[in-house]
Amino acid sequence: MFDFLEGYDLLGAFWVTVKLTLLSAVGSLIWGTVLAAMRVGPVPLMRGFGTAYVNIVRNIPLTVIILFASLGLNQTLNVTLGGGDDFDVINFRLAVLGLIVYTSAFVCEAIRSGINTVPVGQAEAARAIGLNFFQVLRLVVLPQAFRSVIGPLANVLIALTKNTTVAAAIGVAEAATLMKEMIENEAQLILISAVFAFGFVVLTLPVGLVLGWVSKKVAVKR
Repeated sequence: MFDFLEGYDLLGAFWVTVKLTLLSAVGSLIWGTVLAAMRVGPVPLMRGFGTAYVNIVRNIPLTVIILFASLGLNQTLNVTLGGGDDFDVINFRLAVLGLIVYTSAFVCEAIRSGINTVPVGQAEAARAIGLNFFQVLRLVVLPQAFRSVIGPLANVLIALTKNTTVAAAIGVAEAATLMKEMIENEAQLILISAVFAFGFVVLTLPVGLVLGWVSKKVAVKR
């Protein structure tokens, strides 16, 4: 029944999807946290940059960002991100960059919503004992904010996993690229679609269940 899978590296394609997801998730969490700090910071210029970034980027289709990373950065400006002349490595790294640029806007908003749940009195008390803005953010606000937004961040991670399929637009050999190749070469369209749909369910469903459980365990009691 599944003889059509022979000759295709299905696990390898999904492994590329996993690597895209993990690297983009780490980068998005870091950059999204920085953006959230900017948006709640005391410097008007930084607040303006953070607000403009989020409002602009999240309203641009991910496909446009990924294509710009390939056509604009690589082919026009010759940006390789250390990939040398290896086309596959360059496109993989550019896809990760594009996913980080896009996903970090949603991570920022999730973290900012968590920051807003922390009582203002706690930040004021921390400032009263001599802590500066960054110390208050790092020691008092962000630890509580992260605990309250694990659920929303899990949703962003699941969306990111599915969004990795857009990397097929620039030739990254992930699951969607292999699915397209198989559909062109094989006749079992329904079975091929079912296999890849099941693969993404296997990747995303456990993430939602585990992080949902963690979110309930570490939720801040108020």
